[in-house]
Amino acid sequence: MSATPDASPRAPAPVSAFAPLRQRVFALLWAATVIGNIGSFMRDVASAWLVTDLSGAPAAVALVQAAATLPVFLLAIPAGVLSDILDRRKFLIAIQVLLALVSLSLMLLAQTGLLSVAALVGLTFLGGVGAALMAPTWQAIVPELGSGRELKSAVALNSLGINIARAIGPALGGLILAGFGAAMTYGADVLSYVVVIGALLWWQRPAGADDALSERFAGAFRAGLRYARASRELHVVLLRATIFFACASAVWALLPLVARNLLGGGAGFYGVLLGAVGAGAIAGALLLPRLRSHLDADALLLLSAVASAAVMAALAFGPPQWLAVAILLVLGMAWIVALTTLNGVAQSILPNWVRGRALAVYLTVFNGAMTAGSIGWGAVAEAAGVSGTLLIGAAALLVAGLIMHRIRLPAGEADLAPSNHWPEPLVVAPVDNDRGPVMILIEYRVPESDREAFLRAVYALSAERRRDGAYGWGITEDTADPEKLVEWFMVSSWAEHLRQHRRVSKADADLQKELARFHTSPDGPVVRHFLHVDRPATGKPRSEPQPVIPGRPKA
Repeated sequence: MSATPDASPRAPAPVSAFAPLRQRVFALLWAATVIGNIGSFMRDVASAWLVTDLSGAPAAVALVQAAATLPVFLLAIPAGVLSDILDRRKFLIAIQVLLALVSLSLMLLAQTGLLSVAALVGLTFLGGVGAALMAPTWQAIVPELGSGRELKSAVALNSLGINIARAIGPALGGLILAGFGAAMTYGADVLSYVVVIGALLWWQRPAGADDALSERFAGAFRAGLRYARASRELHVVLLRATIFFACASAVWALLPLVARNLLGGGAGFYGVLLGAVGAGAIAGALLLPRLRSHLDADALLLLSAVASAAVMAALAFGPPQWLAVAILLVLGMAWIVALTTLNGVAQSILPNWVRGRALAVYLTVFNGAMTAGSIGWGAVAEAAGVSGTLLIGAAALLVAGLIMHRIRLPAGEADLAPSNHWPEPLVVAPVDNDRGPVMILIEYRVPESDREAFLRAVYALSAERRRDGAYGWGITEDTADPEKLVEWFMVSSWAEHLRQHRRVSKADADLQKELARFHTSPDGPVVRHFLHVDRPATGKPRSEPQPVIPGRPKA
């Protein structure tokens, strides 16, 4: 602490955007991830193009897209829980082996000419399962590889690596597909997984310390869903994401048919289009800091919607191929601005203890919107054609963007670091962690003149109680003393209540402090903990006397 009130420590030198790459482990795993993602994009290009050879129906093309995103919709939340309770390194190795087997199967079927639409959809679905399990786990290990002041740079490099792969993978996959065939493209993807598995085997990840309050799968799953259900701010982000991605998914579902039918291109040109999207995303990521200095999150999302709608409308008229490539650059920029804006807002409103699971809920909504959108737009294209569907999608995205702009995204400026200000509960003997449920009573003495303001504050606090672990909450008054108000909430177990102590953020602590100022007793609010007591296991229960109801004869 400084010696004088006006003294301030020297500001630390800014961290280079590429500083984490100086760490050997981060650099190797980052490079391996880029190579692995390049292989995945190559596989996706081959699958998206092959389905147009096997069946030119728009519904079949959209079904492949849906098969890739549906598993993430179904499994993102369980995957987020698994990433917290399993050894992340071993879990990632197992997932890479699964993905390598999927691509190996696609390679063998393509080489023997036995690949069908059903097999392609099924194997694409299995690949989506691997991607669903992998996504939250890769996000979770980034803080382990780039900790401290380099964390933000590590997260940014992770996003940059994905976009580098998005720029290189589709174009390279299209070239291999055009020159050597689908089997060779799938084979290159298999080799990329070998590189990733080798890097993960080389990484000696430190073993995590045992924690008596570590969550099990079922409890962690419930806690994540409970938080998502109680967080109003997260609801706004999920709503905005659902509407945007459901409308914008039209261009992704139909892009293979746009390349083939509207633009007259082949597999190589389709890869170039996807590469243009990736290059545009890199340019958008570099441009985003300047945009943020002039526009807030709501304006950025509206800009993305307008730009994406314009791209969809332009593609509907079948522009020249060179112009289509330029248009897809704009789509890439708009797409990365929308993704980064929504993901950044979601990150800013989530505390660390639930970040992975709540982000998994976000991924579920994102992929659910993409899946439903792909299927829906494919069905529309069967009736209205590709050009008509793109125009309908552009109009829907523009109108939805203007309407949703009125529902403001949360600012995300609250301090969500743990406050650790709750004292340990008083107990006369140790309590088993799995004992419960637990009822917590907090007794306040509030003057009649402050009652209305107190109730507004305590009802605002109820959302925090539910987010951090309570499954029931209420406020009651003493019939003999109306100035005595008791807040109560229920928690499933003693361990969950102890976790609740760890979860209270500094912003929530300020809210609790505001509430306590209404309490007139100098000793502070009285807190009591009550544990459920089981019925005795032996002995016959006593028959209870029947109540006598006035006006009725006894039984």
